[in-house]
Amino acid sequence: MDWTHDTLVAVSKSWGLFYLIGLSIAVLIYALWPSNRARFDDAKTSILTEDDTPEQP
Repeated sequence: MDWTHDTLVAVSKSWGLFYLIGLSIAVLIYALWPSNRARFDDAKTSILTEDDTPEQP
């Protein structure tokens, strides 16, 4: 089989699409996995701690 530029472009577009779809599904599963909820809730509220108040002059 002769690998021309057009053939390589077509293969890379096809497999790249499947790769991105698979990666998106993996990230979605990771983000919605029940055991990760505590980690994401902590990250959501960690910026708003009690120490983050303006200093009194």
